Amino acid sequence: MSTLRRPLDALRINSALRDGYWRVSVVDVTGSTHDDLVMEVRNGNSKDGVVLVAEFQSAGRGRLDRSFHAPERSALLFSFFVRPRRDSADWGWLPLLAGQAVVAAIETRCKLGRAIKLKWPNDILIDEKKVAGILSERVDAPEGAGVVIGIGINVDLREDELPVTTATSLYLQGCMESNREDLLVAVLRSFSEYLNRWESKDRKLLQEYKTASATIGQWVQIVSPAGMISESMAIGIDPGGALILANDEHVTVGNIVHLRSI
Repeated sequence: MSTLRRPLDALRINSALRDGYWRVSVVDVTGSTHDDLVMEVRNGNSKDGVVLVAEFQSAGRGRLDRSFHAPERSALLFSFFVRPRRDSADWGWLPLLAGQAVVAAIETRCKLGRAIKLKWPNDILIDEKKVAGILSERVDAPEGAGVVIGIGINVDLREDELPVTTATSLYLQGCMESNREDLLVAVLRSFSEYLNRWESKDRKLLQEYKTASATIGQWVQIVSPAGMISESMAIGIDPGGALILANDEHVTVGNIVHLRSI
């Protein structure tokens, strides 16, 4: 068995985190960690900082309800719940923070020597191929609203296991040593740091995001959930995390296709 597909051990993960905030549980199989955690939060059974990880998801989904499947233990699949200490109008930044945290963790663990980019709002790209995706959802709970964030990272998928030709994995990109436990710990630690900075209204976060963005500075096609198609230049991110276009439109949801650089 590849060391990258070693079974996850919740005790080792929680011991490595050592901060008392994150509380990680591991299950062998579930439909979707995101759906499971949303239900738990709505029922009042989960507090902020809870993390649910699965070795395999039978009904995993991404943004816009796209299905997501990966062979058992080949991907790092997890969801967590947070209650941000900022106005809910700004919560659209949370998936962007999660993306920044994933990029920082991969750079720390893999040291690939080339840029890892963020495609607004939820994809992480290496050499223009998707290595990870993010899903976020506001959830109302008895103790107060928060956000469930789901993350899927292709760790050990081989060429014949990729869902599409535009996908990749850390293994295929040359990262063959960083196991999923270490990567999970790195992502959660990194997200805590980014969340604290965002809650403190650190103005450097926006520039850091722009530097890592594969979308800002691109001519893009936007496909709305209703199927409407438009094109414009992506020029920035607003305080709520929406993509700012040159035509003054602020996009909060939709499929983004990169057309060409400017």
